[in-house]
Amino acid sequence: MFISITSVLLGLGVKCLLNWTLVFLQRSHICRSFLGLFGVSLTVVDTAVTLTVTTLCSCSNGFVVLLGLKLTRYHVCLLVQILGEVYRVLQWPVIVAAGLDHFCIITRRLQGVTFRAKWIVYSCVAGFLWNLAALYVFLLSDVVPVLEDVSHHQMHRCWVLHTARILSIAMLLLLILGCAALHAGRPLVLRCNVPQLSLNEPPLKNRITSQSQTRPRRSFVHQTLRIFLNTWTPFLVFLAVFLLLPVGIPSYLDLNVAWLCFLNSLLIAVVLCAASQLSQGLAALPPDIFCEWKFNF
Repeated sequence: MFISITSVLLGLGVKCLLNWTLVFLQRSHICRSFLGLFGVSLTVVDTAVTLTVTTLCSCSNGFVVLLGLKLTRYHVCLLVQILGEVYRVLQWPVIVAAGLDHFCIITRRLQGVTFRAKWIVYSCVAGFLWNLAALYVFLLSDVVPVLEDVSHHQMHRCWVLHTARILSIAMLLLLILGCAALHAGRPLVLRCNVPQLSLNEPPLKNRITSQSQTRPRRSFVHQTLRIFLNTWTPFLVFLAVFLLLPVGIPSYLDLNVAWLCFLNSLLIAVVLCAASQLSQGLAALPPDIFCEWKFNF
């Protein structure tokens, strides 16, 4: 779909403003998780792209010479299309990395690691994913740029791919969360070996359904779902309405800090529900988990 360059610039500007607002509001704890630090890097990249597009569009002669290269409005459209493809490639790797990060933190597997060490690891992983996505787009992707066959002085619109990828990702993760919540209601079956009382008595093995452990586990999952829904019900309604409309999101707006905030909360809920299903039960989870995790960065 073709979009005017003015609309592209306006969308990038609003996106940058929203990104910086959310980063500022959560500045005290945003770098405590991988997804928070990746959100900061995304904000910096969006800002650099927005400034570049603004500079190219505001020049009176229609081009800018940078490092010996003549950049025109052709490059504006090319940059927007490449950026959208990079964002599309980054979605699932970021989700996998963030999910592993939350699982390790929630189950206390990174308890002895200092904040500085985690920050270095998060930075390296974020940089690796950015570079990997860029290399994939330039070397392995079959994306072909679409540009109008006109002079750059007469170029006033860009072809932009519209996508519903975030809707499919949200639906899949919500389905996983629902399955985990339903599984929490099932009885927790334990195998207990009763010691042999005498040599003449055969060993006794029974399967016991422990209602005393099923109730806390179910209550824990219900509390997780309640906190998540109380926080994100308006956004879920927006996604449901958007799903019914025959439109998509421009690819260069597909990845933003608001979406990462929702994704962060959803991944925390999924990991909490999944962790409660471990063989250790609720003993594997810290008792103050809801005080430490407020479903944000």
